[in-house]
Amino acid sequence: MTNNENNLPSIPKNWILVRVGDIIEKISLTDKIKNRDYLKDGRFPVIDQGQKFVGGYTNDKQTLVNCKLPTIVFGDHTKVVKYVDFPFVAGADGIKVIQVEKMFLPKLFFYFLQAIRLPDKGYARHFQYLEKSSIPLPPFSEQGRIVCKLEELFTRLDAGVASLQNVKAQLQLYRQAVLKHAFNGKLTEEWRKTHKNTIQPAKTALEQILEEKRLSWEKTQIKKMKAKGKSFKSKKWKSKYHCPSEVYENNLPMLPDGWIWTNFEQLAEDIPNAIKAGPFGSALKKSFYVKKGYKIYGQEQVIRGDPLYGDYYIDEDRYQKLKSCIVKSGDILISLVGTIGKVLILPEGIEQGIINPRLVKLSLDERLVNKKFIKFYLGSSSALSYFSLSSHGGTMKILNLTILKKLPIPLPPLKEQEIILEHIESHFSISDEVEKTTGQVESQSESLRQSILKTAFKGKLVAQDPADEPAERLLERIRKEKQSKTKRET
Repeated sequence: MTNNENNLPSIPKNWILVRVGDIIEKISLTDKIKNRDYLKDGRFPVIDQGQKFVGGYTNDKQTLVNCKLPTIVFGDHTKVVKYVDFPFVAGADGIKVIQVEKMFLPKLFFYFLQAIRLPDKGYARHFQYLEKSSIPLPPFSEQGRIVCKLEELFTRLDAGVASLQNVKAQLQLYRQAVLKHAFNGKLTEEWRKTHKNTIQPAKTALEQILEEKRLSWEKTQIKKMKAKGKSFKSKKWKSKYHCPSEVYENNLPMLPDGWIWTNFEQLAEDIPNAIKAGPFGSALKKSFYVKKGYKIYGQEQVIRGDPLYGDYYIDEDRYQKLKSCIVKSGDILISLVGTIGKVLILPEGIEQGIINPRLVKLSLDERLVNKKFIKFYLGSSSALSYFSLSSHGGTMKILNLTILKKLPIPLPPLKEQEIILEHIESHFSISDEVEKTTGQVESQSESLRQSILKTAFKGKLVAQDPADEPAERLLERIRKEKQSKTKRET
């Protein structure tokens, strides 16, 4: 039998097409667990519509789904299909638990559901489309042969994917090892030996520039006082100068000669609001957004690494009221909420704009620090561990300006920073190429999985056996058995 109408597959003559809704039973779900009530560990797994097979756990036996196993869980919003062969609890958000009639092997039904093309309706419900879909029903004996072949092929494929995942995990460990050696001085150990006594120590440069900034502040204050006709003989006014806080090295690792522990306050440019969190409260509400004007930079741009992304704007009046949050080319943006510690360096030619409440901007003094050096350091295990321990919040991690200001930063001389960056980028370019290749192979493996499913769906994965009971006769026989059972029960 073949059927090419409505994008239905061509199938062997002893197969038939059936409507999904006609061969399934929907299980009534009386007890569901909300996401906020999930446990990390427990007696019973919670199956929801998320990409992870198990969403969480519970210890409440009363909430177990009352159904025959194995069964199929379908994500009404996500279209995720799961084959469940153990007692479980249903997640609260948009799942359907379905059981197929006995003319279909549950495992093959699960595989065939993945080959059905459903429309993408976003976060709308999709089960209505699944029910109306047609699915091929092979002879029962052939179903077993198809499942065996699929599992043989998928076992090999999964082993290959697992190897790729291991490679990616090793690459991450490799990158962190590179960063660790970069920021404890081991990457440039030989370089320092050959340049001993030729490079100004970071401490000397830092002290000189901090003193320059203090003197510059004093000159500015004297000019202001003269302009107002005030006396500046008294030294009390000097106490108003905000001296950047120092880093106490008691519990910090030893650094190589020429390095110093510092922080963002000491590294900041000598401009107002060099370190600034985004506006809070009612200063930046969605009702202030306009179609064109001054761009609002948020986590979307930082996480994507794309300053051009997004189209939220404010007008001139609101922009002037939020001038302390204005960004410029070269500023470093850091995410504060959820995906914390992500970094974006704003390139030349960016749109004028401000940061939103989920970001901090840093304007750092290029005479002391290379911004790429800071970006890599913020991605190191040292900084990430500090953020993890210092951040607060429940399910969502939150950083703040105070935490960032206290982050200890190992500072080498500026020239050594450049050499460190050369080493990092050289090592990372190699790992990036390997990761790119593994990503391509992973994508190919997923395409291969879909190709295998489609081949099975069309009846071309295993040979047909003329001795098999045709699917049409199988369906008729089971329906008669069902009718006979219903009569006996009534």
